[in-house]
Amino acid sequence: MSGHSKWATIKRHKAAIDAKRGKMFSVLSKELTIAARDGGGDPEFNPRLRTFIAKAKAANMPSDNVERAIKKGTGELPGQVIEEIVYEGYAPGGVGLIVEVTTDNKNRSASEVRSTMTKLGGNLAGPNAVAFNFERKGQFLLAADAIDEDDLMELALEAGADDVANEGDHYEITCPIADYDRLSQALDDKGLKLESAELVYLPSVTVPIADKDTAAKILRLIERLDDLEDVRAVHSNLELDPAIENDLED
Repeated sequence: MSGHSKWATIKRHKAAIDAKRGKMFSVLSKELTIAARDGGGDPEFNPRLRTFIAKAKAANMPSDNVERAIKKGTGELPGQVIEEIVYEGYAPGGVGLIVEVTTDNKNRSASEVRSTMTKLGGNLAGPNAVAFNFERKGQFLLAADAIDEDDLMELALEAGADDVANEGDHYEITCPIADYDRLSQALDDKGLKLESAELVYLPSVTVPIADKDTAAKILRLIERLDDLEDVRAVHSNLELDPAIENDLED
């Protein structure tokens, strides 16, 4: 979906944070474990871990839970093996979906994703059936009043960003995966409070949808997938007609 839609999604998630707190803690715990496993348990030298620690604090996740998740990643505490899995599929209207999962039971995750897709008019596809329409990027979102645009542009481009877009109420910064840690560090050193910092799949080809009923079905499927406990993120190449998007948000 568009950067605007991503921003709107973040705001909707924050409004519903209490209802999803259990799921949020579960996802964050897995993210912390994976980040510590891959990059070590010291956030000073592990920007990805630092990002998830900040997210955990923002979600009021208990510090004991954070420490336990990190220690599972570093091997200081025993824990189940957590895998990162990517599923590809289609929503109604031929919109491509990429579903990122972190799980300790891939059979359960596959069953839940497949069942949700089938019930709501989507279907799973094979590897690379959809992914070729997306680019894997680092993405950072922050409020437009957080920093002057020229200052942000200079800072971000020097740290490896390939694009800084002013979306009105927020900035969207993207970068190659290889520059994610360096850019994350630069933004952190500047003291900027990010609304989102993550590795994402950004669509290089979008699918325009101008029918309200079809759009509602697609958004319902995305939200239901996003509600699954093991799902960390759902990416789509949906391009909504602005009038329909405003109508659906109302």
